[in-house]
Amino acid sequence: MEELSKLGLTVTELRFALDTFYFLISGVLVMWMAAGFAMLEAGLVRSKNTTEILTKNVCLYSIACVMYLLLGYNIMYVDNAEGGIIPTISSLIGTQADDADHALESDFFFQVVFVATAMSIVSGAVAERMKLWAFLAFSVVLTGVIYPISGYWTWGGGFVAEAGFVDFAGSGIVHMAGAAAAISGVLLLGARKGKYGPNGQVNPIPGSNLPMATLGMFILWMGWFGFNGGSQLLVSDAENATAVAKIFVNTNSAAAFGAVSALIVCKIVWGKADLTMILNGALAGLVAITADPLSPSFVMAGIIGVVAGGVVIFSIVSFDRIKIDDPVGAISVHGVAGFLGLMLVPLSNADASFGGQIFGAAVIFAWVFAASLVVWLVLKVTIGIRVSEEEEYSGMDASDCGIDAYPEFVSIKG
Repeated sequence: MEELSKLGLTVTELRFALDTFYFLISGVLVMWMAAGFAMLEAGLVRSKNTTEILTKNVCLYSIACVMYLLLGYNIMYVDNAEGGIIPTISSLIGTQADDADHALESDFFFQVVFVATAMSIVSGAVAERMKLWAFLAFSVVLTGVIYPISGYWTWGGGFVAEAGFVDFAGSGIVHMAGAAAAISGVLLLGARKGKYGPNGQVNPIPGSNLPMATLGMFILWMGWFGFNGGSQLLVSDAENATAVAKIFVNTNSAAAFGAVSALIVCKIVWGKADLTMILNGALAGLVAITADPLSPSFVMAGIIGVVAGGVVIFSIVSFDRIKIDDPVGAISVHGVAGFLGLMLVPLSNADASFGGQIFGAAVIFAWVFAASLVVWLVLKVTIGIRVSEEEEYSGMDASDCGIDAYPEFVSIKG
């Protein structure tokens, strides 16, 4: 205390600075997930579409930051009534409260990288056949309006939160919401040419760069420590620091158990170790534990990862059987595993109930799916959402960007 006085600091000021710094660094880790999504998606699509995928990921992150600053954060958090349905729009960020634990700007930064994550989920699901400008136009609406409204209903203290819905870091609010937006677009978009045969057969379309996809998965795994750990909000006392440590361990365990589970399921079902499924198994474990990474025991966190890592494989296969073409498995990883994570929360968290979790999940999915479907329909009848058959055959890089990611090796075939 005496040393702090010599520095002109109080304990309160020191804790404020530490919690603000922790919040900002957690946000940086989540921002780094944008690179993970870019690498994962670029590795899982064909080489002729790589530049377009990377362009989408850079632009969607930038658009999310602009729209959330101008509109989204206000809808989600600023001056809204507890338990409300209709959000208000007031100042850009709001006024710092006198008893705040951290700088308000750090809260905004942490939240804006979350909305970018939700939009990144859409990118992979509609890859290789959606018009770039239609996708970017949709990202304006999702990040500025659709996501913030459901965010207000939940994290912003709206009626879903009042109903007892629990989602610690966003299994439903971020991940399932992104999947809901994605599936509405995929249904209108249709499958890639050649993905499904006339007799119901599923034709694999391999990605172009599995080392890149693997790097993307590890970047996402790393960024998830900020995603889940930062959602504790505080780290400046023993109780919160211990909670953050447990969140890190549970997050890491769920991913590891998810990857191992996927590996074993692949071996049992196909007799092979399918790398793409193992990557998605790890990510499914991460998505599932995100609903509540603090309450479960270390053993329970592993079980959540095991279940998610196995379920996601059967989900990916099932979506293919009903001809819903998702090139990177985003709908299964973020939607199915996200819903699964929400439903497992009451097993370890006494504050959650299955009724409250189902209600919250239903509201989020219904709102995001319906609102997104309307936006996609408007785009479809105005500017169109799908590239021509010739452009799809030649590749999105040529039609949308004019730059090949691999100019020495790219082929227009397949």
